[in-house]
Amino acid sequence: MNYHYSLMIQWSAEDQLYLVTLPEFSDIAMQPCTYGRTYEEAVANAQEAIAGYLEYCQEEGILPPSPVPTAA
Repeated sequence: MNYHYSLMIQWSAEDQLYLVTLPEFSDIAMQPCTYGRTYEEAVANAQEAIAGYLEYCQEEGILPPSPVPTAA
């Protein structure tokens, strides 16, 4: 399956990191759920986190969250 999930990436001056929130996974994951020292690292870590959450959903037999619809 090919899902398109939202990423919310914010710079944290306090942590000196990009913090990533995955809005659709707020019911099953702590938020922010991952981070990166660079923007690119934050995106890559978010992709890994999403893959892990989707695997968890499959293993537990639960439906993954629905992606937020995007404007056409």
